[in-house]
Amino acid sequence: MKIILAGGGTGGHTFPLIAVLREIKRHSLNAIDFLYLGPKDQFTYEAFLKEGIETSFCNAGKVRRYGGFSVFINNLIDVFFITPIGIMQAFIKIYFYVPDLVFSKGGYGSFPVIIAATLLGVPVILHESDVIPGKTNKLLASFAFKIYTAFPEKNVSFFPLKKMVQMGNPIRENILSGSAQKGKEIFNLNFEKPTVLFLGGSQGSTRINELIIQIIPEILKYFEVIHQTGFEDLERVKKYAKALIKEDLSSEYHAYPFLNEEEIKSAYAVSDIIVARAGAGTIFEISANGKPSILIPLPEAAQNHQLKNALTYAKLTQSAIVIEEKNLTPNFFLAELKNIFQFKNVKRLGEQAKQFSIPNSAEIIAKDIIKFLES
Repeated sequence: MKIILAGGGTGGHTFPLIAVLREIKRHSLNAIDFLYLGPKDQFTYEAFLKEGIETSFCNAGKVRRYGGFSVFINNLIDVFFITPIGIMQAFIKIYFYVPDLVFSKGGYGSFPVIIAATLLGVPVILHESDVIPGKTNKLLASFAFKIYTAFPEKNVSFFPLKKMVQMGNPIRENILSGSAQKGKEIFNLNFEKPTVLFLGGSQGSTRINELIIQIIPEILKYFEVIHQTGFEDLERVKKYAKALIKEDLSSEYHAYPFLNEEEIKSAYAVSDIIVARAGAGTIFEISANGKPSILIPLPEAAQNHQLKNALTYAKLTQSAIVIEEKNLTPNFFLAELKNIFQFKNVKRLGEQAKQFSIPNSAEIIAKDIIKFLES
């Protein structure tokens, strides 16, 4: 049996695919081969390489939503040249690979793969992480025979109900196995104050980094900080931090460009609260680990889906505060953070967060896929 995995090429697409393939390997009684097919991306290539999964690449055109004549020309090139080339490349690969199924996480990179698979009669299953589906999944929904959704179906009103099944968002099982003691060792924590984990997504967030730089002399008086900066911004952040942090507080700040699987599960375990963007993958990992959060949606996210994710999650769990970037002033943020620990039951917030999660989502999806393949 053979499965092609498709997705956009960010952590939000790649990690759920990895979570599901691990569970399929664990539960299937038959040998199953996997192939990732999508746009060339170093992050995705390295992630699947670690899993021992073959990767193959095809072109995929983007439709950019911001203005300008040059953008208009690029969109035309991508739509009328790059995407058709990508469909032909995917068609050839799928024709010779002969998969039994394509499982897609959406994103522009999956479009050529799904179109080619449909032309060749290969069954397609989509997974939609966000409350507001991405444009690609909306366009491709008619080609799929089943669509898994992360959020409750009532919040996803863009797909045919007969195709939709709420399954949660797949997360890697290892993400839930961190220990506070291991985290203390990895991050060299003092454990004398509450620990705040700042996450900026797989590539980091310059604006969250900027916020931390502005509040770092003050926040370290009350909290110990683990800060994932992204590779490109690490040295700049560390330079400012060194200049701004008083010597007696320097051991309270811990900056890392990226947190690998061992590090992120330990970071979740030791953190008392998490400050992050509002991608669905991050939200469901926060929920599964039972942590309260402050969510700062990325305003440029397509169709403002991160804001919708954050507001829906906050409403359903009452465990998160949502701060839009337009309201993200240093003083306001710091006041909100301090108020959580002063006036709210942090442990109870974490319990409310955990009630929302479907921590075995990857296993549920994997078993459903195996059932289809064996039927």
